[in-house]
Amino acid sequence: MKRQYFEQKIQHCFNVNPVVGLLGPRQCGKTTLAKLFAHKKKIPKENYFDLENNLDLARLKEPALTLKQLEGTIVIDEVQLFPNLFRDLRVLVDDENFTGQLLILGSASQELIRQSAETLAGRISYIELTPFSSSETGEQSLLWLRGGYPRSYLAINNEISTDWRKDYIRTFLEKDIPNLGINIPAKRMRRFWMMLAHYHGNIFNASELGRAMQTSYKTIQEYTDILSGTFMIRQLQPWFENISKRQVKSPKIYFRDTGIYHSLLGIENLSELRTHPKLGASWEGFAMEEVIRTLKVDEQDCYFWATHQQAELDLLIFDHSKKRGFEFKYSDAPKLTKSMRIALEDLKLDTLTVIYPGTTCYPLAENVKVVGLQSLLCDPLILTQYN
Repeated sequence: MKRQYFEQKIQHCFNVNPVVGLLGPRQCGKTTLAKLFAHKKKIPKENYFDLENNLDLARLKEPALTLKQLEGTIVIDEVQLFPNLFRDLRVLVDDENFTGQLLILGSASQELIRQSAETLAGRISYIELTPFSSSETGEQSLLWLRGGYPRSYLAINNEISTDWRKDYIRTFLEKDIPNLGINIPAKRMRRFWMMLAHYHGNIFNASELGRAMQTSYKTIQEYTDILSGTFMIRQLQPWFENISKRQVKSPKIYFRDTGIYHSLLGIENLSELRTHPKLGASWEGFAMEEVIRTLKVDEQDCYFWATHQQAELDLLIFDHSKKRGFEFKYSDAPKLTKSMRIALEDLKLDTLTVIYPGTTCYPLAENVKVVGLQSLLCDPLILTQYN
């Protein structure tokens, strides 16, 4: 699977800073992408370090001495396992005799950024590598069911895909979280994760979940932040408009990969998915991630909006000077609703797009358009084209 956009993005970031941080969840393809980039740039094997490999760890026992002897691009994988390395990287890139570049790979966004910000500020650009999107796979049904993790999506059948995701969840809970220095029993975290699946697409109530797990609001929020910081879930923050209506102040929760979400729900094939009570919520989360990835929007520019009077907007994106609203409807032919009219007026939206599973696009009102998710795959610019 070629991922040309991310290859080009890495090169662009190297034109800006000498260090590029490629971040993303485990097994989303960071290592494969880095090796492909290294192959095309003819980077020698000795310039590649995998910090899960004891031999490479031994080579970096004296990092400053080892790295300064190398030329060209240096790749360091699983850098979150060696946080003290960032200080040596700063010394290296600040050395006037160093003319190379550093591509560092990590699986913990918030923690990695916190560690590197103090030492590599002004020297590093970040890229978030996501699992596969429909623009890369060329189709959506299988991607929706299995999610975008390469080994899950490319499995030869649904049974193998399901087994891979079950193993991934187990490894994440038993190995990946402890490797980040987080001491939470795997069984407890798994229970929380499964309970959180029922909040997918809904307003998050940490106090309610805390009572169910017999723990505090603060602990529940800590668990949520861990899953968010490791790219497992999206905490979509509420937007507040200067209006007199009471507005919702809690975030919404979405699983960022529907394959992982379906595994937690016990869904193994499209027939089970299409008859499951969470069908609409699953499709909403899938379509939302597709829109965000297609528009290449930063997480901090994405919100939802809702009032206590039942008006709401699934996704609000700030695209330069434009306010773009999105609704996601698992429906054959969505219609203009009262809630949409209120959102248009109260939020002063420039455009409102209703995304649905069909293929036909048609207008609903001025600056309101229905767009099939398949049409988005064929023509991403359709999201910004209005009469």
